[in-house]
Amino acid sequence: MNGSASRNPRGATRSASRQPAGDLPAFDLLIRDVLVLDGRDAPGVHGDVAVRDGRVVAVAAPGALAGAAARIVEGAGLALAPGFIDVHTHDDLEVIRHPAMPAKLSQGVTTVVVGNCGISASPVVPRHGPAGDAVPDPMNLLGADEEFAYPRFADYRAAVEAARPAVNVAALVGHTALRQNHLDRVDRAASDAEIAAMRAQLRESLDAGALGLSTGLAYASAFQAPEREVLALSEELDSHRHAYATHLRDEFARIVPALDEAFAVGRHSGAPVRVSHLKCAGADNWGRSREVLAALERGAHGHDVACDCYPYAASSSTLDLKQVTDAYDILVTWSEPHPDQGGRLLAEIAADWRTTLLGAARRLQPAGAVYHCMDEADVRRILSHPLTMVGSDGLPRDPRPHPRLWGTFPRVLGHYARDEKLFPLHTAVHKMTGLPAARFGLRDRGLIREGACADLVLFDPATVRDVADFHDPVRPAAGIYAVWVNGRLAYDGREVAGERHGRFLAPH
Repeated sequence: MNGSASRNPRGATRSASRQPAGDLPAFDLLIRDVLVLDGRDAPGVHGDVAVRDGRVVAVAAPGALAGAAARIVEGAGLALAPGFIDVHTHDDLEVIRHPAMPAKLSQGVTTVVVGNCGISASPVVPRHGPAGDAVPDPMNLLGADEEFAYPRFADYRAAVEAARPAVNVAALVGHTALRQNHLDRVDRAASDAEIAAMRAQLRESLDAGALGLSTGLAYASAFQAPEREVLALSEELDSHRHAYATHLRDEFARIVPALDEAFAVGRHSGAPVRVSHLKCAGADNWGRSREVLAALERGAHGHDVACDCYPYAASSSTLDLKQVTDAYDILVTWSEPHPDQGGRLLAEIAADWRTTLLGAARRLQPAGAVYHCMDEADVRRILSHPLTMVGSDGLPRDPRPHPRLWGTFPRVLGHYARDEKLFPLHTAVHKMTGLPAARFGLRDRGLIREGACADLVLFDPATVRDVADFHDPVRPAAGIYAVWVNGRLAYDGREVAGERHGRFLAPH
């Protein structure tokens, strides 16, 4: 890989120089003359970085590292950061189904946290009876019913390790997954016996390497779960090893009480709280981000609380009848009974069918949608907050995905840090690397320092940007020159490498 010209087109850094044969080289990889953004929220410094056996072994001033290297990358004018950590994904089955993971590698992501919003691929016990093997909405966002083939978390971990995805994988256990295993229907509260059964399955999963528990209390599959049910489950979490991540019960008018509920779970269990995709959803909620962030800060007094956010003013999920409104555009991304309507606005479909928005939404079910439900000023305020990490919340199975699936991380670097100057470049990198690694206990990830795992991304600060948009969402980012996972080249700026070197990451 020879990246001596920093303004070359994407892919110009593909061919690597090699040291002559002879004695064994001191380093497997030497990246020279780069702006090192080490993940600590400190301004970058120019230097060289050396890698051996999958770890960073030296960080030094340019030209200061002596010894031969098997591969040398000339990075003049480029920046080197730790591989980005996507703390909010729904890649549970994607890392097995399509383990090359181009949507993530092409934007510099080297680690994904799966199992968010209460929905996880495991542990899921196939259901039998009148409903067949159907999993409840929104678990269908992850895959088809027959793909839920991992009744024990250990089965899922083994499948990930066998697939050897191109990115590292850490996994939460979904509350809704547990509910569908032990309740005859999910639109009610669990009994004491059902809670005990869920606790036992959660405990087994945590012992097998799960990162923690996630909930999606806004969804019909979990909305009827009272706080006591979640409190009881949270008692299985080890406050030093496991996180509680939550898609709040309400992101609209009652978002502050929903935050208070999340903090109560954290205080009860001792587990750190991670608020998923924090937003002020709904036109009536626009402008409340200061109030919401003040509540987040109150919750963080004396307790480990953080949130994630994606850099867009539109959300994406299943087409939820409760969210149907004429206050903003709703783009239908897929529909099982009417696939030809994917890519059209709900209002246009309703007009063609001569029915109401709600009537059209009912006919489209089950379906997916993008909701342009946020105000840009709120997004900027939440994204820039010191407690905020970056997560894509991308939906890889969506035939017309929200552009966040391919564009989240370069959008933060290019649009918000460089162009809008919302925060410095090193702060943007910190929100994607050192901060999430610390918040989720991903040891030896998220930093460029001696001994750290060599998950690295080489990019051009002047040209990095998201290319995916709502009209053409499946497009790789510009300005990403190379990505390494555990010290091995995973993406060269144009193509994903043939060999994959990701690992399953269990908490320590």
